[in-house]
Amino acid sequence: MTTLTEVLELRLTDVRTRLALYKLAEEAILNGAQSYTIKNRSLTRADLDAIARNIKRLETEELKLMRKGSMRVQRIVSRDI
Repeated sequence: MTTLTEVLELRLTDVRTRLALYKLAEEAILNGAQSYTIKNRSLTRADLDAIARNIKRLETEELKLMRKGSMRVQRIVSRDI
C-alpha cells in the first residue's frame, strides 16, 4: 500500500526531473539552439515563451508539493496541573 507521503515524493521527483529538462532546453535556446537556416529553409525547434511558462508552472507545482509534504496534524490536549 502506497502512503500519501510516498505519492507526494514520487510526484515531486517527477516535477523536479521535468523542471530540470525544461531548464536545459531554455539554456540551449538562449545559447542559440532555437532555430537555424540552411539555404532557404528555416527550422524552429522550440518556443522560448512556452518553455518559460512551463518552467513557471512546474516551479509553482514544486512549491505546492513541498508544502503538502511538510503539513503535519497535531493534537494538543490541555491539562490542568
